[in-house]
Amino acid sequence: MQLNHDKHFIPMIAVLREFKAEVLKAEHKTLKICVERNNGFNYVYNLEIFANPTEEQKVRNYEIAERIIKSILWVAGGYKIYICGDEYVYNRIHEDYSLTGARAFDFEFMAGVYEMPFEVVCVDEQSFPEEKKCSLAIGGHLDGCRIGFDAGGSDRKVSAVIDGEVVYSEEVVWHPKTNSDYRYHYEGIKEAMLTAASKMPRVDAIGVSSAGIYIDNKIMVASLFLKVPKDDFNAHVKNMYIDIANEIGAPVEVANDGDVTALAGAIDIGDNGILGIAMGTSEAGGYINLDGRLNGWLSELAFVPVDFSKEAYRDEWSGDIGCGVKYFSQDGVIKLAEYAGFTFEEGLSPAEKLKVIQKLMAQDDQMARGIYEDIGTYLGYSIAYYSEFYDIKHLLLLGRVTSGKGGDIIMERAKSVLSENFPEYASISIEMPDENSRRVGQSIAAASLAASRK
Repeated sequence: MQLNHDKHFIPMIAVLREFKAEVLKAEHKTLKICVERNNGFNYVYNLEIFANPTEEQKVRNYEIAERIIKSILWVAGGYKIYICGDEYVYNRIHEDYSLTGARAFDFEFMAGVYEMPFEVVCVDEQSFPEEKKCSLAIGGHLDGCRIGFDAGGSDRKVSAVIDGEVVYSEEVVWHPKTNSDYRYHYEGIKEAMLTAASKMPRVDAIGVSSAGIYIDNKIMVASLFLKVPKDDFNAHVKNMYIDIANEIGAPVEVANDGDVTALAGAIDIGDNGILGIAMGTSEAGGYINLDGRLNGWLSELAFVPVDFSKEAYRDEWSGDIGCGVKYFSQDGVIKLAEYAGFTFEEGLSPAEKLKVIQKLMAQDDQMARGIYEDIGTYLGYSIAYYSEFYDIKHLLLLGRVTSGKGGDIIMERAKSVLSENFPEYASISIEMPDENSRRVGQSIAAASLAASRK
């Protein structure tokens, strides 16, 4: 399907399928990839590649394997990559994932998340790890008196929930991303929870929904604490939710806000296999598997490649090209507007630029419509690529990019791409929750995360 404004886009899924088809017609072999994360859990992916390859085929084997490995790292997470079956691919990946390699950002980021040195190792068939999957129960605890806390970048939300009913809820504006004093965050979070606690006879459990990466309820990486110095982060922030819960005297469960959004969707829809994608400042993701549980994955879709083009937009933070953050966020809208020749007024923030395009869309501007159609095209192809890793029955869309008429256009175009090009995925339901479901549903889902002591 042709795009209106982006003439460079080459869908990752199209390249992967073309590669797989060509390989099967030639002499081929199996490349085994395993990415290991905390507690020995891992993700295994087998890829057929060219055997006895020409120089050109060696590079093609590597380029596809490199994008697959990058995708697995940010879908599932991990700090150790096992490669079995091709020395050339191993050598190139080993070079990439180093302090001076092309994937130095990923190398350092994952080492920090898992507090382990990052490794790329070459193993034979006998030494290749067995698959070890994780299945974590999430939510569903509605008994008793509960606090549900949602830490956003511009406001913090807290609810008091008794036996599944919200008895009190409030939103308070705060500025965590610009504040370097950890006490600002600590006191703000504690104040919100104590306010909710004051509306109930007791507190049986606390659930926290927050952007970032959390392992064993510890804050490993979170943009909310971007300005906090590293020493203060390690000493006072990493265990902040655990410490505050201990002060209140209740068990706590902390989850990525994407997973909590998917959980809220599962509760609302009454089904599982839900991938939630929030298109806002960045692209956030969360997933509830077919059993209604978590896989223990990161689902940091902002860094998952969706565009194979060598001319794809580069992400300033990671230094990589073609990743979701530049396609499913306000940056994606701005990029497409500039491709279309639109000039923004000087000095506008990215959020203000998005509002300009949304205002044009409200007036049925054709250039703006083309932007949202292109995002829908990106999304349709990317759903097919995400389905390499996720079993998706429902796709839940959220975030300010999907507000207004633009969101409906994105949904309809994505559905068209799936039905025309990927009939096996045409049954995936793509939907957006209404405002009430987002606010009340999210607070109940967050409150339901932790089991009470009783």
